[in-house]
Amino acid sequence: MKHIVKTLVLGGAILAASCTDLETQPRQSLTPETALADVDGLEALGLTAYGTLRNFNRYGQQLIIAPEIMADNLRIIANTGRYIGQEQNTDRSHINIWNTGFWSGINTTNIVLSQIDDEENIPGDATQRQQVKGEALFLRALMYFDMARIYGYEPGKEVNGWDKSVILRTTPTLGFSDADFRARATNRQVYDQIISDLQAAINLLPNASMGTTGVYRASRGSAQALLARVYLYDSKFAEAAATATAAMASFGLADDGTGLATPDNYIAGFSTAPNPESLFEIEIRSNDWSTVDGVNNSVCSLTANVFASAQFIATATDDLIDAYDDNDVRRDAWVETTRSGADGTVYRSAKWLGHKGDFLENLPIIRAAELYLIRAEARYRTGDEAGARADVNALRANRGLEEFEISASGSALFDAIMLERRLEFALEGHRWFDLKRNGMAIPKAGRFEDIPYTDYRILPPLPTDQLLLNDQLEQNPGYN
Repeated sequence: MKHIVKTLVLGGAILAASCTDLETQPRQSLTPETALADVDGLEALGLTAYGTLRNFNRYGQQLIIAPEIMADNLRIIANTGRYIGQEQNTDRSHINIWNTGFWSGINTTNIVLSQIDDEENIPGDATQRQQVKGEALFLRALMYFDMARIYGYEPGKEVNGWDKSVILRTTPTLGFSDADFRARATNRQVYDQIISDLQAAINLLPNASMGTTGVYRASRGSAQALLARVYLYDSKFAEAAATATAAMASFGLADDGTGLATPDNYIAGFSTAPNPESLFEIEIRSNDWSTVDGVNNSVCSLTANVFASAQFIATATDDLIDAYDDNDVRRDAWVETTRSGADGTVYRSAKWLGHKGDFLENLPIIRAAELYLIRAEARYRTGDEAGARADVNALRANRGLEEFEISASGSALFDAIMLERRLEFALEGHRWFDLKRNGMAIPKAGRFEDIPYTDYRILPPLPTDQLLLNDQLEQNPGYN
């Protein structure tokens, strides 16, 4: 019991400070050495980092909705003040997660990693120790990846040579003596750290079966899947293809698409916990929310009207709806309905239905379908157009579409792959990032002007309070 209390004290202290990268514990002499005496304690502390991900300013809402409405997948149908600026891509309206708690989560993983190898002073089972370390590496990589892809350009996609990313810390901030101000690392430095963390995590984590409760925690396969995604963003295409293939093997997915959801269970899968295609999913339980969290902040409330009290402020653009083939089961993820104050037919999401009750649902972060489309894009980039077509066909065959040999090649094949990503991951938070990482303009489906890739609004501003606090920080171009 004493270890649990110590863990709660330390974990609570870490989570309490979330406005800066300088996360510290209280001024009294509480340290990991005195607060955590065994691997059980470190595991309990590490598990708090999972909770960091479900916050509404992160995957609980913003990282799902903002990337869709800032591009061409969603539009606003009720003005509650939310996402209005993002829809219009106005100055300083973006995805802003700097002050939302990722730094506390990163510091938690740094504390775990700084102590986990101390077998002499922290006793515990060797297998458990290995898993705890692997999970901390996975979570640190995921959080840094999200920070990096928002606040900076991807390596090789810089505009005017701007390569600043985020502050990089791999050791814990335990007190004021550790709280040094730092400049932003380069995108290359941050991506190298992310890749290193995931490569190490793969060799430490246990296997998990797709669509089982094992995906609620990091596994060997989910680390491979995330690494494949990171390689794609980093334009390491041969590595992306190979790592996606390895992840498919870890989860028992066949090249022909066997193992993917079929037209019969694709939509129902989004109302199943876990989703049958989930490789990594954030579990949310009723005690993780207050009584008003769902109606005020959930993706379900903002994108569907299945509960009478839902806000239902965002719907699919006509451009997105028109892009689906008549036989594509993914079209069924949008249900025609009406909304008071909105003209004509609008569409509610069938992916986010609060199926656990009162707007509550899990958050599928990595799904099996992504592996096929990562590999398709990577194969295209490395000249394997036949392999790229095969991967797209494998997915399409499981979405109600007849398998066909895509005749397109060159840029037309790339466009076909990007379209499949748009249709497959609509309202899952990929669209803005897929366009940005490829150095493409951001289309707006005719409602507003497209955003050129060289426009300063591709990157968000760093918070003013952080610039005042840390004079080593440089603001992103266009915001000074």
